Amino acid sequence: MNTGKHLSKGSNPPTFPDNNTLRLYSMRFCPYAQRIHLVLDAKKIPYNVVYINLSEKPEWFAEKSPLGKVPALEIPDQGKGSTLVESLIIADYLDEKYPEIKLHSDDSFQKARDRIFVERFNSVISPYYRILFSTTGIPPGSLSEFVTALDVFEGELKARATAFFGGNKPNMLDYMIWPWCERADALRLAVGDKYELDKERFEHLLKWRDEMIKDEAVKKSFISAENHAKFVESRKNEAQPNYDMLVNEAKKPRLD
Repeated sequence: MNTGKHLSKGSNPPTFPDNNTLRLYSMRFCPYAQRIHLVLDAKKIPYNVVYINLSEKPEWFAEKSPLGKVPALEIPDQGKGSTLVESLIIADYLDEKYPEIKLHSDDSFQKARDRIFVERFNSVISPYYRILFSTTGIPPGSLSEFVTALDVFEGELKARATAFFGGNKPNMLDYMIWPWCERADALRLAVGDKYELDKERFEHLLKWRDEMIKDEAVKKSFISAENHAKFVESRKNEAQPNYDMLVNEAKKPRLD
């Protein structure tokens, strides 16, 4: 985890070594940005990371990400305007550009199926956010919708009969859905004993989650459920979300 604070309005653009290292513009608690941290770390690609305050974006950030979004990946050797946005597009670019460690399946049909499951995971993400950011209690039907959507992934993992969706190690599908699975226990902290995944219903997914936490790429960007929940509370209850709540806890700089 990088020790840097999130840059905001009035900040100067960061400077980097002149070595063509990739530059990732991120936000420490953003699951879409975490997708790219996971891909970069799993593929062992060197990169610099700059954290952006999304509530008070630096004026210069529009040049890096015209849509004002993270993740944004700047590729220095492509010249001016060489920034990519959208997590799935960036992930595909990285897997094609740096094929030494492949995350997508070499089988075209399996790769297509995995892409479908990444898209289907939106049916998990939608109720997750409705529950987590509700200020008036649990929205009716949202918990049922959430666990029903997870049934699809429990069934698929059981059918594959492997520890990960990628087989004996995580692949692109594993990493693309992981950020929200990492945050799932934040629901328990938000809604109390009204939420807990059934250990029999989700036997394979819960084992998968335990194995994913051991993955070296996951460890590099992992944040506890307690800290995810604290950040959500700061978004709901404070004028300015506490983007830098973990800065003092970060272990070492990430500039490699």
